[in-house]
Amino acid sequence: MSASKKTAWAVAAAVLLPLAIAAPAAHADEGKDAKDKQPKPPANMSAVGGAALGRPGTQVQLGPGAPVLPKELSARSWIVADAESGQVLASHNAHWRLAPASTLKMLFADTVLPKLPKTQNHLVTNRDLAGMGSGSSLVGIKEKQSYSVHDLWLGVFLRSGNDAVHVLSAMNGGVPQTVKDMNARAAELQALDTFVVSPDGYDAPRQVSSAYDLTLIARSGMQNADFREYAATPRAAFPGEQKPGKKRETFEIQNTNRLLTGDLGVAPYQGIAGVKNGNTTHAGSTFTGVAERGGKVLLVTVMNPSSKEQHAVYKETARLLDWGFAAAGKVTPVGELVPPTSARTGTGKGTGTGSGAGTGAATGGSDGGSEPAPGKNAPDGSAASAASEEKSGGVGIALSVAGGALLLLAGAVFLVNRRWPLAGSGSRRRRSQAPLDPDVNP
Repeated sequence: MSASKKTAWAVAAAVLLPLAIAAPAAHADEGKDAKDKQPKPPANMSAVGGAALGRPGTQVQLGPGAPVLPKELSARSWIVADAESGQVLASHNAHWRLAPASTLKMLFADTVLPKLPKTQNHLVTNRDLAGMGSGSSLVGIKEKQSYSVHDLWLGVFLRSGNDAVHVLSAMNGGVPQTVKDMNARAAELQALDTFVVSPDGYDAPRQVSSAYDLTLIARSGMQNADFREYAATPRAAFPGEQKPGKKRETFEIQNTNRLLTGDLGVAPYQGIAGVKNGNTTHAGSTFTGVAERGGKVLLVTVMNPSSKEQHAVYKETARLLDWGFAAAGKVTPVGELVPPTSARTGTGKGTGTGSGAGTGAATGGSDGGSEPAPGKNAPDGSAASAASEEKSGGVGIALSVAGGALLLLAGAVFLVNRRWPLAGSGSRRRRSQAPLDPDVNP
């Protein structure tokens, strides 16, 4: 090789080698910058339920034999709690105030469901449907058509229908009154991270909740028999348009909770009994679920996973449920789900067995139209047949939802810290044995 060529190679090596060495470092810096752009939780959050719950980051105290937390967790906030004792087994930014999406419909249901008899009928007007956000998830309610309260709650729980929320709000005195009632209910439950602007959970300035609050709300709601039934109903027939001289047709609606129904690559979670999912542009995906295994009932809330994994909110919930069942009795609780303020004063409402008699919790929000449109037309009576045939992946469905097997809290004092309505061994039934009310569709 000539001297001139050797010189050229030396110069090239001197230029390219540092670049080759530096390239991985530059890539790492880019990844770090992307991570730094992710929102970070406040340094100080609410300490309701325990000081550890107000700290940023993951809170868990593993004991001997306890499994480590799943690695595949990307949610900004999550919590795993024992539904009976109220103990928080583990959490991650539990009190971070985030947009809740349709999980806020749980609070809507907890607030409004006890007030309206489910046999009451309502003729929908144009005014009832006014004010819904663009792209709202809908069940398909039409003006000048009559629906029962029972129909409307099916629309809220199964299809996350903002149209059903607005009609029920109109029956409750209007949207402003319903928002006021929901904020008062949140305060009574000590869900102090929660501020309601829109009863359906549609993205709105200042509207927030937290994984801790949504879990409190779900725990309360599941003590109402009607709330439990709606939350665990996999599919039902919904009234279509009434045409003159013809029998009113129905169409099938399916629950958007994919851990309940199983759909699009998400396996049904055995023992799942609800409760509510949500998705909006601002909130991302949110979900609160309740499930039972081996006599243990757990509540898990997951908010806004950043993972690119498809249906990450459901898959991270399932991982946390699996962990919680395996870790029960092997971890030191990091906090607790507090009781409502009425538990201290004895002024709380008793938990009844149906609409108008119980205290429930509900969460909700707009799903932003992310779910498919209502299903195909179904023959009359399909609600009962679909429910009777549907196992929803929940063999031994948690809490024996529609069978009334939960032992409801008695008396005026709501001691949720010490007691939770457990499934009675003598009356536990599968969901498949408890068809919907055959009168749901006229």
